Amino acid sequence: MSARMEVFALPGLPMVQPGDDLAEMILAGVSRTGGALRDGDVVVIAQKIVSKSEGRSVDLATVVPSAEAIALGQEIDKDPRLVQVILSESVRVVRHRPNLMIMQHKLGFVMANAGVDQSNVAPTDTVQRALLLPVDPDGSAAAIREELCRRSGAKVAVVINDSFGRPWRRGTMGIAIGAAGLPTLVDLRGQPDLFGRILEVSLVGFADEIAAAASLLQGQAAEGQPVVVVRGLTWSAPDSNVAELVRLPEEDLFQ
Repeated sequence: MSARMEVFALPGLPMVQPGDDLAEMILAGVSRTGGALRDGDVVVIAQKIVSKSEGRSVDLATVVPSAEAIALGQEIDKDPRLVQVILSESVRVVRHRPNLMIMQHKLGFVMANAGVDQSNVAPTDTVQRALLLPVDPDGSAAAIREELCRRSGAKVAVVINDSFGRPWRRGTMGIAIGAAGLPTLVDLRGQPDLFGRILEVSLVGFADEIAAAASLLQGQAAEGQPVVVVRGLTWSAPDSNVAELVRLPEEDLFQ
């Protein structure tokens, strides 16, 4: 384990538009810090700008809600068109209450409103839009990482993070929804603790811990710092993707 790490946000990133080259924007942001990417750096990117660059928005005026969406929208006081988008991104409704739906996303994540978001999605026209998660966040992370490594010459990792609530605690925190170039889950089972006792159940959500650290700088409102570099970490476990972090149905004691 490292004894010290550095976490810093990249300044001056412009508003992201569909088709923007995120690797180019990130490297320009790193250059503005007066430095460069280094081997072992982890570049943490907010989901929202990845989705924006990939054009993952829906014009609500084009959405025709189903009877299910209309009924549920009336029950929870939510725009049926938005409810339809959420349902379309999901495999099931876990729970709902006024203005909130807890969904199991098609990617396996259990999250509020299936990650469909309207905050910080500023329209440049009068269109009312909703932003969706990337289709393949691990693939998005891998593609951005490939370009960052190629253009910078540094061997870096990439994490795409998003804000999740937790069922037993109040408040949101950053977790990883996509990753490349690092182990997302570190298995410590079989290793001894300080007193020689063998660990039996210890699995570390490595990518989630990195995502949470970066989220402190990214913020949730008008901070405008969607990309953070985490420097100084070391690891030896093999690379894996975020699918490793989704609990298998047979391990889930709460559904």
